[in-house]
Amino acid sequence: MPPKIRVGITGQPGFIGTHLYNFLGLFPDKFERIKFADEYFDDEKRFIEFVSSCDTIVHLAAMNRHGDPNVIYSTNIELVKKLIDATEKLKHFPQIIFSSSIQENNESIYGKSKKEGRILFEKWAETNISCFCGLIIPNVFGPFGRPKYNSVISTFSHQITHDEMPKIEVDGELKLIYVHELVAYIAGAIENKVNDKQHLVPHSAQIKVSEILSKLYAYKAEYLEGNNIPELRTSFEVNLFNTFKSYIDKEHYPVGLLKREDNRGYLVETIRELSGGQCFFSSTKPGITRGNHFHTRKIERFCVIKGMGLIKLRKIGTGEIIEYTVSGENPSTVDMPIFYTHNITNIGDDEMLTLFWCNEAFDPANTDTYFEEV
Repeated sequence: MPPKIRVGITGQPGFIGTHLYNFLGLFPDKFERIKFADEYFDDEKRFIEFVSSCDTIVHLAAMNRHGDPNVIYSTNIELVKKLIDATEKLKHFPQIIFSSSIQENNESIYGKSKKEGRILFEKWAETNISCFCGLIIPNVFGPFGRPKYNSVISTFSHQITHDEMPKIEVDGELKLIYVHELVAYIAGAIENKVNDKQHLVPHSAQIKVSEILSKLYAYKAEYLEGNNIPELRTSFEVNLFNTFKSYIDKEHYPVGLLKREDNRGYLVETIRELSGGQCFFSSTKPGITRGNHFHTRKIERFCVIKGMGLIKLRKIGTGEIIEYTVSGENPSTVDMPIFYTHNITNIGDDEMLTLFWCNEAFDPANTDTYFEEV
């Protein structure tokens, strides 16, 4: 077995950095993640230790919003130079993967800083005969991005889920890549030691801003207000819906359901959807816990229909545990966000029956199930 590749990510706490760090963690036999914190840039000793520990450094740290454009430019160039200076001081030249942007060729200060940063790394690689990959990345979207900072999709999703009014500034056509697609692409560049000074990352979707907004409003009507899973016909629509769903406040759940009773018993409709998938139930004995795993793409719903259960969720990489107490006496649903490890425990004295639904049928060859204790 080849040795693990030691990977450090500047900007690790950020949007793409968090997703990349978590993605590499899915492959512990291939990658060793070297932890990074933003304050390392201002602590020469810790920054030098970080650089010396890495076989590959993915340089994501950058500023893209600020009241003073000159601060954006100077900050981004300074971060590039600090990384270059550290490698030359150490005489240690890891593979560097730099996240540039398709904004390189527009008139923005951010685009200028990205292009000039990439050129500085290009010269560094030529001088030191080292491996460098300058990624030209399209617009990135996905869960947990900062509204009004990372993506218009993040902004719109947050606004719509919080009853705010989105505004289209320019109804342009966007070339997009989902963040999970991007980090998988970066992982491939790490593993294959891609050496390309200007490497264009292909977009996976192209759509107008107004069409995005229309889809997000439909998700609000169908999901938030109607409690139905929308018809999701493409991978882009699944990714857009998962992104939208990540901005829903946790207080939205559990969602109460109508319980219809007669002399035969009761009936509760748990879900309506048009896009296929799988629905199933389990019987769990008192005190037993099921789950302790997370998914990266699956949309999943839990509903206890008999007995009493405690559902726990924790976003991987964090310590906060969210808990929901649910029971068959008051049927309700809880949906599992992607990248949240989750479990359910029977906390009652009798058998617990739980109904589960997933948007895709179980495939033993591609389970999208990763085990981790809550």
